[in-house]
Amino acid sequence: MSDPAKKDEPHYHGHRDRLRERFLLGGPDALPDYELLELILFMAIPRRDVKPIAKELTARFDNLAGVLSAPIAELEKVDGLSESAITALKAVQAAAFRMMKQDVMKKPVLNSWVRLIDYCAATMAHETKEHFRILFLNKKNELIADEIQQSGTVDHAPVYPREIMKRALELGATALILCHNHPSGDPTPSRTDIDMTQIIKTAGEPLNIAIHDHIIVSRHGTASFRNLGLI
Repeated sequence: MSDPAKKDEPHYHGHRDRLRERFLLGGPDALPDYELLELILFMAIPRRDVKPIAKELTARFDNLAGVLSAPIAELEKVDGLSESAITALKAVQAAAFRMMKQDVMKKPVLNSWVRLIDYCAATMAHETKEHFRILFLNKKNELIADEIQQSGTVDHAPVYPREIMKRALELGATALILCHNHPSGDPTPSRTDIDMTQIIKTAGEPLNIAIHDHIIVSRHGTASFRNLGLI
């Protein structure tokens, strides 16, 4: 005899249980991006089928990284996405960034270079405006501070070498890694990027503050000045 209570349950309840089971047994790689988004949305939207919302999010923002990095104003345009759901998405993004940052802080950068590049790419590649970030290192080449120095427009962020050196001295840094993003998606250094890097390098020389690298990140990849022979 069928259970009337079961009959009245919304169709998506069974789907949610199966999705949770697949995740717990198979791990995150067992689920495509939209199903991972469903898991997040379950907690924020308990009484609605969230599969259509998850699929719209991945269609609109390309993938999981694009969804989590999307501006709040853009997320608010998605039908059915509540304030609680947007908060849940942004909380997941913040937790991921914090984990990545904690994984590289206070450690020699040469021993965690790939993780450092991944962290820079994750936090900046999907930004719609340029941001100029400085990673400050001590004499053991340990990362002691990570700060965004300037934010700008879609294709320019102002940079002030004197302010960079002043901050490095305040922190007791002996080396820097420069990092900025290209919202255009092309990580190729521009002539302005190259000239500006040389000006910062020159400013640091009398203070014995070295520039280890300048990394450009974008949605389509990263570029290292050191690997390109530009520094």
